[in-house]
Amino acid sequence: MEVTLISQGVDLMLFGMGTVFAFLTLLVGITHLMSMAVNKMAPEESDTLVGALPLNSAPIVIEPNVAKVIQAAIDQHRSR
Repeated sequence: MEVTLISQGVDLMLFGMGTVFAFLTLLVGITHLMSMAVNKMAPEESDTLVGALPLNSAPIVIEPNVAKVIQAAIDQHRSR
């Protein structure tokens, strides 16, 4: 029985696509299992950020000369 070039190509395509599908399915499964394991091992972090400023903190005061230098740098960057 003679196998044609097209049937060999179709066989190769199906084998390659099946391999990729199997690998991606395995990858998703392993990633899911690792995520479950990490969630069991690591404690739940709170929603507040460590070192973040509270919402009712006073606004940060920037000296006028520093503000002028920052504005000059922004203007120079935009003029390029």
